[in-house]
Amino acid sequence: MPHMPDADLKHRLEALEEALWRPETRFDRSWMDRTLAAGFFEFGRSGRIYDRESIIASQNRPIRATLPLQNFAIHRINEDAVLATYVSRVIDDGVEQIGNRSSIWTKRDGSWRLMFHQGTPA
Repeated sequence: MPHMPDADLKHRLEALEEALWRPETRFDRSWMDRTLAAGFFEFGRSGRIYDRESIIASQNRPIRATLPLQNFAIHRINEDAVLATYVSRVIDDGVEQIGNRSSIWTKRDGSWRLMFHQGTPA
């Protein structure tokens, strides 16, 4: 399969990351099942650790995130793995919470799947 140019890959992964901040996709179990890799886990901004099942089972709630994501960048690990980084801005209980975010996306069977995510307070 030909190498995807970095600009196209950045656009694709940015769209996937932003979809994770939209309630209509974040709380769509079928979409999340297709998007999260089998071994997915997350170190949340709160310090909690989440597994794939707990993320997919999350209850629908409003997400007040600023989109587009700020400072979105990709860093190739290899042909089929990419580190994505960005800054999140989310209003929670009337308070803006800023976080440095990183995600590892891996390509399996022609589709990009989220393997790992970390949020760090900024």
